[in-house]
Amino acid sequence: MELTVLIKGAGDMASGIAVRLFRSGMRVIMTELPHPTAIRRSVAFSEAVMNKSQTVEGITGRLAENAEEALLMLKEGVIPVMVDPECKSLPLILPDVLVDAILAKRNLGTGITDAGTVIGIGPGFNAGLDCHAVVETMRGHTLGRVLYEGTALPDTKIPGLIGGFSGERIIRAPADGSFKGLHRIGDMVGEGEIVGTVDGIPVKTSIAGVLRGLIADGVFVTKGMKSGDVDPRGRAEYCGMVSDKALSVAGGVLEAILCLNRQIRLQTLG
Repeated sequence: MELTVLIKGAGDMASGIAVRLFRSGMRVIMTELPHPTAIRRSVAFSEAVMNKSQTVEGITGRLAENAEEALLMLKEGVIPVMVDPECKSLPLILPDVLVDAILAKRNLGTGITDAGTVIGIGPGFNAGLDCHAVVETMRGHTLGRVLYEGTALPDTKIPGLIGGFSGERIIRAPADGSFKGLHRIGDMVGEGEIVGTVDGIPVKTSIAGVLRGLIADGVFVTKGMKSGDVDPRGRAEYCGMVSDKALSVAGGVLEAILCLNRQIRLQTLG
């Protein structure tokens, strides 16, 4: 029997998880905010909220108006994406697995009884208390590791190294206001280049490279909010690929699902 997996969040990390689970034969449904704040939008199913559909590595996500429509879409071989930030559709979908991939660094309401298997992604979850397993998101030796007890490493607020750069590659909003992009994801940009504005105030890069991520036009940002990402490696093709980090975390999610559901089957058999 195919497992039905409900993923809370549809940003690039959640989408990497969705891609891996979908390819493994699972039925995947995702929830998202009405105004998504994803940066790596070219590999985020959250784009379906604004564009009705989004394809990531050959897999199509499509906007569903409600849980009933989402369940029907599963028969079409797509990933339904619903605007449902509070996950009110949970009792209607009754998933076998719930994955909280909002990446809020804290638990916003997920409980261990929400599904037969509940998995938390990154900091903010305690395996054995509010979920059955936690998958580590911190870059390094433990990235993607599954924890069946305890918590993930705390958030350091320091971005991981890519091409020798860490915090420098992140583009942050200079003020509160509405974002407007002046470049597209995949464009090559220089150090100090203006890639957008926030209510007319320039948003600049700190390093040169390829623009790997940029928040959508019209999104309200706050001062210091992550609004873009420059990849110093300069490989434009990476912009359309699920990241190594997301794939590693997705591998941990797949392991946790298989391990925990095997335990459930054994318990059922007595």
